[in-house]
Amino acid sequence: MHTPSLVGWLLVLLCAATGGYCLTRSRSGPPAQRVTARCEALMAVGMAVMALPASVVPPPAWSPWVFTAVFGAVALWALVRRHPHHAVGSLAMVYMALAMVGMPDMAGHAAAHTGGMAGMAGMAGMTHTAPAGVPLLTGLLLAYYAVYVLAAGVRLVPGDVAAGPRAAVGAGRGACAGPPVVLRACQVAMGLGMLAMLLAL
Repeated sequence: MHTPSLVGWLLVLLCAATGGYCLTRSRSGPPAQRVTARCEALMAVGMAVMALPASVVPPPAWSPWVFTAVFGAVALWALVRRHPHHAVGSLAMVYMALAMVGMPDMAGHAAAHTGGMAGMAGMAGMTHTAPAGVPLLTGLLLAYYAVYVLAAGVRLVPGDVAAGPRAAVGAGRGACAGPPVVLRACQVAMGLGMLAMLLAL
């Protein structure tokens, strides 16, 4: 992927922190909230591993297929349980994994430099100029996550801010202090991370 090592490490930290919080929320709260927290935690861990700079932690040749199997199963589960956003996120993970090994130029580049290592070279260390994946599909996923981040970010703003300072303080105490709001903020962070990884293809 076309991203410097520093950006890759920042993504690792963001996703790891988000995944850690989601894991703590997966054992408490309403059932629906626990399911959301578990899905977000799995996605965060997967993104953190995928974002590791290959110059520091070279990925094994089989790692893209592990991502494909795991997140393909998660996508199927999300579709059956009618969680469209989690299904899109899991399919995006599958797409990014396959994009790094499925393109002929990527496969040839990886074979020449790593002895057949799969094309997922992490977020740094690759000097190819041809983008991986299908540009149209990458663009659609970018558009989806851009809209999602904006919409989710707007929902984090207290609804009574326009009613005055006192209403805003009351809204902040009643709505913004609770774990569900922090969980939604984590979802926004994951959406931003996904945008960065898609841009790096």
